[in-house]
Amino acid sequence: MAAAVCLGCFSIALGPAAALLLLTVAAEPLLLIVLVAGAFFWLLSLLAASLPWFVWVQLGGREDAAPLLLGAAAAVLLQELGRFACFKVLKKADEGLAALSEDGRSPISLRQMGYVSGLSFGIISGVFSISNLLAASAGPGTVGIHGDSPYYFITSAFLTMALVLLHTFWGIIFFDACERRRAGGLGLVLGSHLLASGLTFLNPWYEASLGPIFILTLCTGLWAFGTAGGSFSNVLKCLSCK
Repeated sequence: MAAAVCLGCFSIALGPAAALLLLTVAAEPLLLIVLVAGAFFWLLSLLAASLPWFVWVQLGGREDAAPLLLGAAAAVLLQELGRFACFKVLKKADEGLAALSEDGRSPISLRQMGYVSGLSFGIISGVFSISNLLAASAGPGTVGIHGDSPYYFITSAFLTMALVLLHTFWGIIFFDACERRRAGGLGLVLGSHLLASGLTFLNPWYEASLGPIFILTLCTGLWAFGTAGGSFSNVLKCLSCK
């Protein structure tokens, strides 16, 4: 049973990201490079966020004395700074690829870069979020035997899935806002990221956190779809194989 729970949680949390990776990125070498670059910048933001946490714990003498809300907000800000640094680096790389091409065009678009970098941010953050949980779900033990919620693993897996998708959508919106110099788009990405992180503090009251986060994911996905140039007519053409 423990192995089934572990496999199920892994499939829920990272299954959609794995499907997107295999279907849209794996066959393109340049997109794989963008994927690795995005993961690298997320890891840098994680390292930057861990340093003040480590200093605070050392000064306070105990881990539970650290201000979790401030730490989460700082981690969100550093992740968005890392996303901006990733945009600047990929923008320079895009200009270099365009200069080397025969027709003066880059082989990949900025929208593709935003999508792939957002997907890489989501995958690497999802892996870090779910890895310890998967190790615990493999057993031994029974979830909820001491009165805790028996839905801890399954809800955590769904939250991780939403986080991965949100990062993918945020990447598309963020890169477009940077390219068009729209501060409002950047502010909405930052605000929705802070909101998603803040809602997780409502756990283990999962009804109050999981529902709003999935509503936020749906709204952000529609926003990213429109930002990427999608429309209802395009959806109909796709469904009718046109």
